[in-house]
Amino acid sequence: PALLAELRRTLPDHDLVVIDDGSRDHTAEVAARAGARVLRHPYNLGYGAALQTGFKYALECGAPWVVQMDADGQHLPAEVPALVALLASGDCDIAIGSRFLAPSGYEMGALRSTGRQLIRALGRLGGLDLTDPTSGFQALSRRALTLCARDWFPTDYPDIDVRLVAARDGLRIREVPVQMAAGVREST
Repeated sequence: PALLAELRRTLPDHDLVVIDDGSRDHTAEVAARAGARVLRHPYNLGYGAALQTGFKYALECGAPWVVQMDADGQHLPAEVPALVALLASGDCDIAIGSRFLAPSGYEMGALRSTGRQLIRALGRLGGLDLTDPTSGFQALSRRALTLCARDWFPTDYPDIDVRLVAARDGLRIREVPVQMAAGVREST
């Protein structure tokens, strides 16, 4: 609820969509009360399937772009305009919010940091060097949404593989330095 309220304050003229991936709590009700459009899966289909539901919905609604962010408070609404500005300028098709492109004070645990470095190395092997290859904070143009709405999209953990496919399909990917908070999952 706090994230939705902050998004409403920061981006009052934008549509808020929450994908409820088969949760057993009151996610859908809380999001709807906060004024978000809620798209529900009848049971958990996975992170990638939840993202793709949102991407397909945006395409059907004619959205020119989408900003993807987690609900755990890690991604800050105040950083959204920087991502969207890159899309609006025509400089890229996917703008990724990076915790590591510039010093931000963000710290990861040793295991997650090792995993990020491994995924970064895999990306480099595929010709894509990203400082934050696992960032879930990104803005996608309509062209990127169209690519991600196809049947090949993975149902779980679509990170570097999706970005490599996008780059190979000619989409332009850029990172934007952003501040991120420790998410609820990380601070407990």
